[in-house]
Amino acid sequence: MSLSWSRTTLALAGGLTALTLLTACGGSGAGSEGPVTLTYWGWTKGTRQAVDAFNAAHRDTKVRFEEIPSGTAGGYAKISNAVKAGNAPDLVSVEYPTLPEFVSQGALQDITPYVTPDLKKKLLPQAVRLTTLGGRNWAVPFDAAPQVYYYRKDFFTRHRLEVPQTWAAFRTTAAAVKKADPKARIGTFFPDDPTTFEAMAWQAGAHWFATQGDSWKLDTTDPATRKVTDYWQGLLKDDLVHTHASFSPGWTNSLKSGGTVGYLGASWGAGVLKGTLPDQSGKWAAAPVPSWDGTPASGMLGGSTTAVTKGSRHTEAAVRFATWMSTSADAVRARVASGQSSAYPAAAALRPVARQAFDTRYYGGQDVYALFDAAAASVDATWGWGPATSTTNTTLKDEFGKVARGGGGTGSLAAAVRAGSDATVRELRKRGLKVMGR
Repeated sequence: MSLSWSRTTLALAGGLTALTLLTACGGSGAGSEGPVTLTYWGWTKGTRQAVDAFNAAHRDTKVRFEEIPSGTAGGYAKISNAVKAGNAPDLVSVEYPTLPEFVSQGALQDITPYVTPDLKKKLLPQAVRLTTLGGRNWAVPFDAAPQVYYYRKDFFTRHRLEVPQTWAAFRTTAAAVKKADPKARIGTFFPDDPTTFEAMAWQAGAHWFATQGDSWKLDTTDPATRKVTDYWQGLLKDDLVHTHASFSPGWTNSLKSGGTVGYLGASWGAGVLKGTLPDQSGKWAAAPVPSWDGTPASGMLGGSTTAVTKGSRHTEAAVRFATWMSTSADAVRARVASGQSSAYPAAAALRPVARQAFDTRYYGGQDVYALFDAAAASVDATWGWGPATSTTNTTLKDEFGKVARGGGGTGSLAAAVRAGSDATVRELRKRGLKVMGR
């Protein structure tokens, strides 16, 4: 779900030239040097259970898993610091938006020799493209993360509210939710999580990052993005959504108390709600994310891969483990059966396994994986990510926070997005990359 990376990453030439040598730094795996113990850092739900299943089934390779904060909550900084210090683990979780940045910084190994045509055939082609930069493979895709809207079915039924299919209807329903219960809101604008906003821009048809020749082109002032910023600015102005930080105690408590009756999330959000609010089993349902014209459309909100760090001496064994995590029925079954994961595998053959392992009672027996299938099929395949997402998102997080608080800073979401673009351009130029028209 990206641009053609063999073309897009020409602008990463400076970083990639050095990285083509990294394969030689990686050692061979268990097959040639005996038993191997790998270290792995990640945060996605159910990962520990999947690692336990791997260790139980393998003698020659063992994996020590350490759960770290999610990427945007400090996990990426921890990984970057460890790589710089020379004490990084063998493997790390990296979301698709951040992968180009880690590659351009020389933090990951080129694993092209181990990503076979057979492996690629098993995985969602768009996910393979997202992990293919400069014609080389840099990670093994694990899941996709199309947008989904979760809502309190009991609240909607009690107040005779229709589940909105368009963003216009979402606003109307948001006002109706507030009228029905002055303390309740239809959802939350997460000021600390730019990825949710980016998924909405993606869904609307925006294209923030592109390349022309050997130059980057950034565009965050296009009509699609302006439509999204104006829309959410209006919801904030009229107090129709909450502004809790994502997954914070405030957000969780609001869900528990009925102060928040909807969640604009992704496929993995089904497991988040289930694990966070076990007492609300049977009260929640899932629906397609609203679109602008009622036609199914979705962006991607996250989605994870497993990458091998440049310091690993066990490249072959590490890729075998990453491949097992993405293509083994036992891995997906262990992850989803943990009760906290609703991962939507990049490997199409494993989606029935995930569907069977997921306990649907929390959603009243609803087949949420059928919803995920339809959402994934509606994702715009032409969106691409740039090589400085941490700069983009750090700036957006800071500026969105000011807007949500209603004072200081930029004063509007549109200006906040512009500030994120300006900061990204400065960072790209600092790295010696060309930027068109800026």
